[in-house]
Amino acid sequence: MNYLTFEHITKNYGEKNLFDDISLHIDKGQKIALVAKNGTGKSTLLRVLMGLESSEREDKKIFVNKEITIGMLSQEQDFLPEETVIDTIFHSDNESLQTIRLYEEAMILGKQGEELQAILDKMDQLKAWDFEVRIQEILTRFNIKDMHQKVGTMSGGQQKRVALAKVLIEEPDFLILDEPTNHLDVDMIEWLENYLMQANKTLFMITHDRYFLDRVCNVIYELEHSKLHKYKGNYSYYLEKKAERIEVENATMDKNKKLFNRELNWIRKQPKARGTKAKSRVDAFHDLKEKTSGHKEESDFKLEFKSERLGKKIVECHNVSKFYGDFKAVKGFSYKFKKRERVGIVGENGVGKSTFVKLLTQEIKPDTGKVVVGDTIVFGHYNQEGIQLNEDKRVIDVIRDIAEEIPLSNGQNLKAAAFLEKFLFSRKQQQVYVSKLSGGEKRRLYLLTVLVQNPNFLILDEPTNDLDIVTLNILEQFLNEYPGCLIIISHDRYFLNKLTEHLFIFEGEGKIKDWNGNYNEYRAWKRDQTTESRPNEKVESKKEHIKPRDQAPKMSYNDRKEFNKLEKEINKLEEQKKNISEKFNDSNLTADQIKSYSIQLNEINDSIEEKEMRWMELADLT
Repeated sequence: MNYLTFEHITKNYGEKNLFDDISLHIDKGQKIALVAKNGTGKSTLLRVLMGLESSEREDKKIFVNKEITIGMLSQEQDFLPEETVIDTIFHSDNESLQTIRLYEEAMILGKQGEELQAILDKMDQLKAWDFEVRIQEILTRFNIKDMHQKVGTMSGGQQKRVALAKVLIEEPDFLILDEPTNHLDVDMIEWLENYLMQANKTLFMITHDRYFLDRVCNVIYELEHSKLHKYKGNYSYYLEKKAERIEVENATMDKNKKLFNRELNWIRKQPKARGTKAKSRVDAFHDLKEKTSGHKEESDFKLEFKSERLGKKIVECHNVSKFYGDFKAVKGFSYKFKKRERVGIVGENGVGKSTFVKLLTQEIKPDTGKVVVGDTIVFGHYNQEGIQLNEDKRVIDVIRDIAEEIPLSNGQNLKAAAFLEKFLFSRKQQQVYVSKLSGGEKRRLYLLTVLVQNPNFLILDEPTNDLDIVTLNILEQFLNEYPGCLIIISHDRYFLNKLTEHLFIFEGEGKIKDWNGNYNEYRAWKRDQTTESRPNEKVESKKEHIKPRDQAPKMSYNDRKEFNKLEKEINKLEEQKKNISEKFNDSNLTADQIKSYSIQLNEINDSIEEKEMRWMELADLT
């Protein structure tokens, strides 16, 4: 089934041509990713898909299947600040969602009696229990707990998770997602991968997460030089086929350049008064000139800055602890950094990673222990919260205010303009005001303001958020040659595996595990540990499934929901059991029918027994 078809789509912003005469076809079951540099029109193309912006060509063809529902996750959230989380997530015309919202509020407020029974009956009538369980799983996975918190009091990352939860809960036929992995920790990202990999999901997304692309997508479109290139495969396939395409284009370009030089010599020899044949050849020459000048071959990036010399003492942590009330950010941490060390920092959101970095840079002092920083250390800190650029300045002036020239390790100096070009800011774009840049371009420029200061101890806090894949490849090549110490806080598994040698794992309660290996090796070890512990967990649960009342904890909010749901399910199963038992009174039953009813009855009895056992466990908590 065709969900969406666009043909002859063109979009310009002033003199900037974002895309020119592109076509796009999306069918049911396809999982499509859009790859492009920042500022080339990715988010604009998504808005055109959603009908929020229009194409400029008169012969455009746009078809959107009216029988499907579409859900979109944008970069910026358009929430009402005074609305609560529950109001935001369950704002829908869907009757099941409205009823589940009433049920959630009833559980939170502890409603009983006829009011609660009416809601439970409506849940039964709409068969909404399975839907409610899926909603709880999504909210739990994205760590959304306080349903009555006002959205306006939440951080940007929390709002992004609420928006993502909302679009998944609505279960549209077609998902359009703009950077869905931003602000998610790795557990959340891996769960989202598995969710979107389901066969019945159809999606079109922008993401810089290359593992995510590789596992989830089966079609990749690349927007380059205003044109769309289609690759029928995942990220690995895309890399392979793009390399082949570039090779062909470069061969064609070599031929064009030779032809261009011959034509250039001919043009120079011609008198000013030209005949018709000569004029047509001149026109062809200008077309050829445009083709050759508009193409730049991709080359290996190598740029070695001259960083400050590292002395014998780098950074040392001696039994460092930092608490905020009951929250333990860091507890008893000791470590001595060595020259050219490359460390990845991972852990759930809110466990103390940013606090740890501020302790290293001595922005804050530890409660106990001490941090010793060597005399030669110059920190460079790319901080998610520190993006402050003067919107009224041109791009080139932002860098020139820091340094007109950047010293290189080979003794030469690199002009600010040439430095910007290395990181994909063309000479023309360097004259653009910061206010005109896209979100990703602003992050790229802010990163350069950190790098241009030539630090010898570089700390990057979530540097991959909103950066395009092309920029990430350039940054990775630069960091591979970086001679100083490097700390990366990131949920980007690809980026961590490529650049770090060992990890600091933030496990909560101030505990920091030093893991010698890359991130993939750590995740494999963690999965093995989880698998080994499961049999013991089951044994313990059997031994202690009924606790003495005086030791039992109070029934939680989720336990109460499960308890009420089990009562309903057991009653339903008892009714089914009664109906099937009555069928055995029919003297005309065949042998096959008797066998079938017996199997059904055994399954129902097993299910009743399992649910009654769980009901008894929960009843003991009341």
